[in-house]
Amino acid sequence: MTTPLSNTKVVEFAGLAPGPFCGLFLADWGASVTRIDRPGQAAPAASRDLLARGKRSIAVNLKARGGTELLKKLIAQADVLIDPFRPGVLERLGLGPDVFLGEHGLNPKLIYTRVVGQVIFSPSGHHKDMAGHDLNYLAISGVLSMMPPSRSDGRPSFPINLLADFAGGGLMAATGVLLALLERHRSGLGQVVETDMVSGARYVSTFPLIHHALHSPLFSNPAGGNPLDGGAPYYGVYRCKDDGWFSVGALEPQFFAKLLEGLLAALPTDFNVPNLKHGPFWRPTPQKQLVEEEWADMRAFFEAVFLTKTRDQWTEVFDGKDACAVPVLTPAEAAAHSTTHSPIPHPHPSLSRTPAPASVPESAASQTLNTAFSVDPGTHTDEILRDLGVSHDEQQRLIEEGVIGNARKTPAGAL
Repeated sequence: MTTPLSNTKVVEFAGLAPGPFCGLFLADWGASVTRIDRPGQAAPAASRDLLARGKRSIAVNLKARGGTELLKKLIAQADVLIDPFRPGVLERLGLGPDVFLGEHGLNPKLIYTRVVGQVIFSPSGHHKDMAGHDLNYLAISGVLSMMPPSRSDGRPSFPINLLADFAGGGLMAATGVLLALLERHRSGLGQVVETDMVSGARYVSTFPLIHHALHSPLFSNPAGGNPLDGGAPYYGVYRCKDDGWFSVGALEPQFFAKLLEGLLAALPTDFNVPNLKHGPFWRPTPQKQLVEEEWADMRAFFEAVFLTKTRDQWTEVFDGKDACAVPVLTPAEAAAHSTTHSPIPHPHPSLSRTPAPASVPESAASQTLNTAFSVDPGTHTDEILRDLGVSHDEQQRLIEEGVIGNARKTPAGAL
């Protein structure tokens, strides 16, 4: 089956999170992705790359004589290069963009893709050469300060490492690759795709940042006091009787009315929340949704109401109703509800004529998942060298000189 990126060759230097995810995205849509690893170094379990689905691995020692030349040969035949290192690393190894691009480069059609922390956002700032991770980039971007407080001291919460590493980093880099490949059809030339996770996190946060800059009612108050960051009682998460959780996103008046209809119909007539400003037996009404002075009592009412039933009972109450109220599912529950029933997400979006190959196992067994989503460094070294036209004698010489690790045979079903 032809896929959108069939016959596209990608070279990915091994890294963490954003670079591997960019490579995973390209591999999922049919690209041939070769990961460059260091010989003889197995990753610890905690940092093992589980974003290697559909990739091959070659182990090359860049510090050994001949390692750079071998990679020049590999990259000269590639369409895309993914560089996950700090600025200047590949240049010092003799593998910078100037080696490949331009009139006299080894591969003028190469899409040279960089994924870094913050060099573009702050090229001369004192943070640009410092080590960092998703949380640090989110902090520098200004977006973390807008997140809902996680504690009473106002400390911002954060969405694990999704926003900078994956949305603003890996996915933004993959988007850049696709744009550059599309442009290459017109010009016949490659180019450098620069992705930094600070700028990427800011770009995917354009909506709240624009509203904040314009002092819009959506984000005019401090974090935790606005309609979309937990300030409004009709947009939040509530604990249920069984300690499950229920999400409420009834922003529009018609949905808020349905929310109240479902909540009030499920309550006994004598239900009462004590110590409300409005007195005993108070009930919220649709007309008061946007009256901020009502929000404290409304929140207390919602909190008390949701504690009267289990999460699954509330699910039955709102099933089929346009109240924007649904249960918070665990990963296993979400998998059971998905169309694939797989614990692992399938490639997305879905294309009708050229879909992504079926590469996600249905089994949740850890051994199956490890086989499908990780690859040991150097597993495909001999196979990749054959594709490059390296003879057996030359391969043995590279092993003796320490340029490559001992080649490993590709396990059946690893790709």
